[in-house]
Amino acid sequence: MNNIDKKQEILKAYQFRYATKEFDPTKRISDEDFEFILETGRLSPSSIGSEPWKFLVVENEELRQKLKAVSWGAQRQLPTASHFVILLARTDVRYDSDYILDIYKNVQKMPEDILEQMIHGLKTFQEDFHLLENKRYLFDWASKQTYIPLANMMTAAAQIGIDSCPIEGFNYDQVHDILKNEGFLEDGKFDVSVMVAFGYRIDEPKREKTRKSLDQVVQWAR
Repeated sequence: MNNIDKKQEILKAYQFRYATKEFDPTKRISDEDFEFILETGRLSPSSIGSEPWKFLVVENEELRQKLKAVSWGAQRQLPTASHFVILLARTDVRYDSDYILDIYKNVQKMPEDILEQMIHGLKTFQEDFHLLENKRYLFDWASKQTYIPLANMMTAAAQIGIDSCPIEGFNYDQVHDILKNEGFLEDGKFDVSVMVAFGYRIDEPKREKTRKSLDQVVQWAR
C-alpha cells in the first residue's frame, strides 16, 4: 500500500467513526480485536513517559448497572456495548513519588547517573506548570494524559470497523465511590478520568459528519 492509499484509509476511519449512542448487543468484539485496541492504548505517548493510567474494562453486569445509575451520558451504551472501559488516572505522579522512580528505574531502565538529572528536570517542569501547588492540578495533568490513549484506541477501533463513544457524562463523586468500594482505585493511587464504550453500531448516524473547515481551526505563525 502506498502513502496515498494509507492516508485515504486513515481518513476513511475518521469519517466512519462517530459517537455511537447505542450498540448492537448481539455482536461482541473478538478477543483478538479488543487486545489490539488496548495495545494501541498501552503504546500511546505520555508526558515524560509517565504512563499515568490504567484501563479498567468493565464486563461485570452488576457493576455496569451501578455505573448506569450514575452515568447519564452512558444510559444506552452501558447495557449494549461489547466492551466498556473506564480510563483511570494516577494521583501519585509527583517528581519524588515512588511511582515516578519505578517508571524511570524499572520501566525505562534509566542509568543511575541520568536518573537524578531526570528527576530534577521533572521537578522543574512540574513547578513551571504550577502542578505542585495543588493535588488537583497534578491529578488533572495526569488525567489529560489519558485522553491520548483514549483517542488512539477509538481511531484504531474505527480502522478495523469497530464503533466507539467517549463519555464524560457521569457523576464524578458517585462513580469514584463505586470504584473505590470495589477496590479499583488502589487505595487512592488512581481516580476517574473518562469512559469509553466499544461495539458495533445498531443504527447508522442520522447525518453526515460536520466539522469546521481547516482554515477555521488552523493558524500559521509564519
